[in-house]
Amino acid sequence: MISCSLPSTERLKSLTAVRRLFADGETGFVYPFRYIVYTEKSTSPSVEVLFSVPKRYHKRANRRNLLRRRTKEAYRLQKSGLHEALAGKGVAMDIAFVYSAKEVLPYKTISYAVRRILQEVAERS
Repeated sequence: MISCSLPSTERLKSLTAVRRLFADGETGFVYPFRYIVYTEKSTSPSVEVLFSVPKRYHKRANRRNLLRRRTKEAYRLQKSGLHEALAGKGVAMDIAFVYSAKEVLPYKTISYAVRRILQEVAERS
């Protein structure tokens, strides 16, 4: 069983990995997120995630933090489906969630969008 935590090892922090993700990743859009996915074959399958809320649309830090927290929570609770889909495939995956709506949406909308993104990513791999 996959734990429902989001440890530091599952967060995308490497500058080279972030550059590779944005340069070579496949993009998609599910309102209110633009998402970027980079997959590669690996002996140790893992999923690393990046969450971004641009300052362009949300000037106040407390709003950006709120949206980032809601996105992280939605991912944390729904990541088990993605991990189960990737279990036997030997794939390492990097995912970026970029919040692109101008308004602050409720958690339910964000959760539904994250679920749809994870389903699409699982089907692609």
